[in-house]
Amino acid sequence: MKFHFCVFLEKKQRVDMYMSALFTEISRSYIQKMIDSGAVSVNGEKVKKNIKISSWDEILIEEIVTSVNLKAENIPLDIVFEDENIIVLNKQAWINVHPTPWIEGKSGTMVNALLYHCKNALPVISWEQRPGIVHRLDKDTSGAIMVAKNDAMMQYLSDTIKQRKLKKYYIAIVVWTITDKNFTIESEIGRDPHNRIKMTVHNPINPKHSITHGEVIGYIWESYTVVKIDLLTGRTHQIRVHLASIWFPIIGDSVYGDKDINHRVKNEFQLTRQALHAMQIEISLYGKQKIFFAPLKADMTNILESYHIILNSDG
Repeated sequence: MKFHFCVFLEKKQRVDMYMSALFTEISRSYIQKMIDSGAVSVNGEKVKKNIKISSWDEILIEEIVTSVNLKAENIPLDIVFEDENIIVLNKQAWINVHPTPWIEGKSGTMVNALLYHCKNALPVISWEQRPGIVHRLDKDTSGAIMVAKNDAMMQYLSDTIKQRKLKKYYIAIVVWTITDKNFTIESEIGRDPHNRIKMTVHNPINPKHSITHGEVIGYIWESYTVVKIDLLTGRTHQIRVHLASIWFPIIGDSVYGDKDINHRVKNEFQLTRQALHAMQIEISLYGKQKIFFAPLKADMTNILESYHIILNSDG
């Protein structure tokens, strides 16, 4: 698959570092091999991996091959709903949604489990082998995720997401007390030019407009706030980045959170991952408005019930 795009940077940067920040699932060594093979051009010319690029330079990538041999694995799935066209799961934390060929994770993922459950009969999307997957959750985020079981449903779900007609609501526990009962965070989000595993709102690479709405559900002491999140756009790490950008990071978040606070909540709550859960999906399906509710996992449920914060399908 070809990629052709224009660069936006505050200062010059090596082309391999820039591409590594854009394509985070591809190792930097693999990107360097692509450049060395002549698959990457800058302003119409083949380049070396150490060449520095500037804003408005044009990059053409002739091809990225990302195939990986996927195998079916008998891994338990928490199924919320299933019919002949679609399956809705309540994803566990600590499991990747799909395998990646350049890092550990070619097995033991949700896709491996789905291939076993659906007897390998799942459609493939785009240039990556992500059978049936049209949206995703971070590894340590739990909750509702939809998977298409055939090409027609895959196309419908993809179109619905592009048209922003699929609604997703999350529950998060954040540090400190949010006093505004309703709040909206709006910014550009893109890859952090200084850290390829992070997204940022500060001078990002390839920025995209992002909107997150939050509603306060309750408080734990004066130290933490439970919020319901209405995700109006779907950027990588959007909720985590947006909440951290206004100084209310999600507890347990090892990338955007505070190390000392994360250590404290691990001892207080036995929480070993970010307290973020995709609670609900709303979508028009078969001509009717459907709501799929994914109950909180035990680690977050125990925290909320200990402080008498009760959630239901109405949020």
